[in-house]
Amino acid sequence: MENVTSKENKLSKSVRSNVVINLIRTLTITILSFITFPYITRALGDEVFGLYSWANSFVYYFLILAKISIPNVAIREVTKVKDDKEKMATTVETFFTLQGITTLISFLLMSILVFSIPDLYSSNEIIFLLSINFLAGVFSFEWVYIALEKHFYITVRSIMLLAFSAALTFIVIRPSSYSQNYLYIYALVAISSTILTSIINCILLPRYVKFTFKGKHDYKSLIGPLITLFFLSFALTLYNQTDEFLLGFIDPSKASVGSYSVGVKGIDIVITLITSLYAVFMPRASYYYEKENKYFYKNLLRYSFNITFFIAIPAIATMTTLSTPITSLISGSDLSSSYKGANYILITLSTMMLTYSLGDNIYTEILLPAKKERYYLYGMLFGVTLNVALSLLLAYIPFKDNPGVGVAIATMATDVILLIYLVIISREYSLQAIINFNNLKILIFGIIIAIATIFIFPLLESSLSGLIKSKESTLLVAGLIMLLIDALIYVGGLALVKERLVSSIFRKKENNNG
Repeated sequence: MENVTSKENKLSKSVRSNVVINLIRTLTITILSFITFPYITRALGDEVFGLYSWANSFVYYFLILAKISIPNVAIREVTKVKDDKEKMATTVETFFTLQGITTLISFLLMSILVFSIPDLYSSNEIIFLLSINFLAGVFSFEWVYIALEKHFYITVRSIMLLAFSAALTFIVIRPSSYSQNYLYIYALVAISSTILTSIINCILLPRYVKFTFKGKHDYKSLIGPLITLFFLSFALTLYNQTDEFLLGFIDPSKASVGSYSVGVKGIDIVITLITSLYAVFMPRASYYYEKENKYFYKNLLRYSFNITFFIAIPAIATMTTLSTPITSLISGSDLSSSYKGANYILITLSTMMLTYSLGDNIYTEILLPAKKERYYLYGMLFGVTLNVALSLLLAYIPFKDNPGVGVAIATMATDVILLIYLVIISREYSLQAIINFNNLKILIFGIIIAIATIFIFPLLESSLSGLIKSKESTLLVAGLIMLLIDALIYVGGLALVKERLVSSIFRKKENNNG
């Protein structure tokens, strides 16, 4: 029993350290994004920034098609053979070749569409410039480093490159009336981190993998799963990008796309923060499931879903109650002349920080290890159909004056329905990880900080308005103070009711002091 307990503690510490490292990386990325994003939205303006977002969403379709979830499957397969250098090299070679082929096919398909559709051809320069992002991604081999759990390296590299990209943004882009001139410059800056990541990863790769292409590459056994993954990636891409892409056609000026991008920015950051932890949990979940170790597997799921609630609930509480200050700060606008409706879009989509993240947990930690990707495909296909139908209906009829809000409502409703479906098909493992007393504690204190923000923030804003002349500075300072108050209420309250994550931190401190 002592050996089992000792092993469990060792594994738990390893997982926790990897979680902390990944959170540091993603939080740093979040901070850099919050610094650069408002600057870019102001420098480019809603129409030019909307054009960039629209073109980027179109290219993203083919980025996902190029990958067709190959990295996720590659992580699972490399994890299984990482102790055998020869088998690992052969596995890496196999998936690298497959991704190279799918990327070329995806790029050719994209090129055909661009030259065939007038609306796309008119923006072909920015589209092809952004496509460098997924062409360079073939050589990133990020999935190898994730499978080998090189989280410290990934974190240090990511922070350095994104800091470089952020600095470059401020150096080369200047707000002016000629914002169109900076469209291509910003696109080059945006893709620079992917290009540099691929170069650095390729340089270091020989330390872990020796390419020979002499081993037996089993492509036949992957044909069936890859067909499923192809359709899954297509459906997933449509599901994730339909909102902004549809808005680009509904509103030819692309201003609605700009408003939508501002409204969804904070939500995307939180979702990225949570879902980035798949790099920690997916390899471990695949390993435990493969070894049929249900005890460690269920504990891992509870821990993972616990973190999702811990981050998403307070984010929902604060973003919904501070939606107008947040979107005003990001856009540098009063939302009446430009980026109209961004605050309502933020409120509508805020629940996706929980629903989408939980859905991703189920897919990467339950369905993928169990090789049940097809169930996720069925859900995505239904979700895409429902999302497109609802988006068009709401954007053209009840919300024709503000189509971004209509599309946001459709996206939110679809995501809730999809999560219900995913929970049902994975209920053996997901229900216990989602519905438990610990997550109820988190939900209760999320409601408490939401109520506190509604009453306290207006008082802070009015008190500071007489001391600080700038309205933007007033909102920023009041918002930061409010977030600090919310954090104290949230963490302090959870510590009092002995919530698991917070309690484990305090126990660790006590043990260190002892």
